Amino acid sequence: MSPPVAPPGWSRWLVPPAALSVHLSIGQAYAWSVFKPPLESALGLSGTQSALPFQLGIVMLGLSAAFGGTLVERNGPRWAMTVALICFSSGFLLASLGAATEQYWLIVFGYGFVGGIGLGIGYISPVSTLIKWFPDRPGMATGIAIMGFGGGALIASPWSAQMLESFGSDSSGIALAFLVHGLSYAVFMLLGVLLVRVPRTERPVDSGPSALAGPQVSARNAIRTPQFWCLWVILCMNVSAGIGILEKAAPMITDFFADSSTPVTVTAAAGFVALLSAANMTGRIVWSSTSDLIGRKNIYRVYLGVGALMYLMIAQFGDASKPLFIVCALVILSFYGGGFATIPAYLKDLFGTYQVGAIHGRLLTAWSTAGVLGPLIVNWIADRQEEAGKSGSDLYGMSFFIMIGLLVVGFVANELVRPVHPRFHIPAPREAADVVQRQQSESA
Repeated sequence: MSPPVAPPGWSRWLVPPAALSVHLSIGQAYAWSVFKPPLESALGLSGTQSALPFQLGIVMLGLSAAFGGTLVERNGPRWAMTVALICFSSGFLLASLGAATEQYWLIVFGYGFVGGIGLGIGYISPVSTLIKWFPDRPGMATGIAIMGFGGGALIASPWSAQMLESFGSDSSGIALAFLVHGLSYAVFMLLGVLLVRVPRTERPVDSGPSALAGPQVSARNAIRTPQFWCLWVILCMNVSAGIGILEKAAPMITDFFADSSTPVTVTAAAGFVALLSAANMTGRIVWSSTSDLIGRKNIYRVYLGVGALMYLMIAQFGDASKPLFIVCALVILSFYGGGFATIPAYLKDLFGTYQVGAIHGRLLTAWSTAGVLGPLIVNWIADRQEEAGKSGSDLYGMSFFIMIGLLVVGFVANELVRPVHPRFHIPAPREAADVVQRQQSESA
């Protein structure tokens, strides 16, 4: 499948909606928790077992993005979106069959393994194309798309809950809900497949500087640079800090104020989770757009430095004030989302647009690592503290100071980022364009 080239006069503002149609769909992954209680009840699973499809999905996201990034660059966004559509929708269909037959391994394989491949390929599918269309505003462009991944759960969560209420929360109801999800997301993602276009080899219309201006670095060379590994550490530390709160948000705020005169109700805790999701989504477009104005290095100084201060405020004073706890948590989650949305533009600044999608895919292994590291730190320490007889905010104090340490490590890594040494550059931007054209002709 050759990349669809935009005809003369094609508006670049049609590309972000194509990206959103994919990211809003695969963003359903953040709403997996809606299915956990029904699955535990219907199939007799533990909480750890019911989390397996989501955990495997995040691991496969990182691995498929890393190993499939070069294929995405070679074959273009339409091919990538098509693969994402097939895998993500097929994952739901396999999970539906697993639920109907009460074979949980099939749910894990379908949603986690097959669907996880769709998550990874779908996540990186529009990034390179958006940066090439918007070389003047790469942070804003990728922020719009990646905002969809953060906001997908805001749509999927109530939608999934309503389906389970209508169809029932037994195995047959869960199977029907999975089936509807798979078919609906296939149709919605198809809009992106049909709409996406790559810019012509000449400068995109009305897009400012050339997308291939400046130094260009191949994906193979990028992973040999210290800059790549500094960014890997930055992303891993920032994500670990954010997901540490996001994964345990409801029980955390309940525990913090359990002994206060106004304990947090279940409904209020759910509202807090919704606020965090909104902050996650909003941060992706607001902070990534801000990075176009103040620079990528400066915005990560904010994410990591101010984020550490927010954690310190929660650790020291969070249990004394609900507004302070909530505001600090919202800021941290906005930085969590902003970090995801800004990293493609940071990669573009350092490595150019030549193979930025493939480089981004390799970098997302940091997300897979953080997806295990962040929750492990918070949950393991909370369990140990509870066994020691502690309760309330004391369950999380040590975790928060570890998160502060992780953010400081990320801050130092950001300070170490320098321009890539010329020995890693491909010879010239014109040659990069020639290579891209040659790859496209070979895949046609």
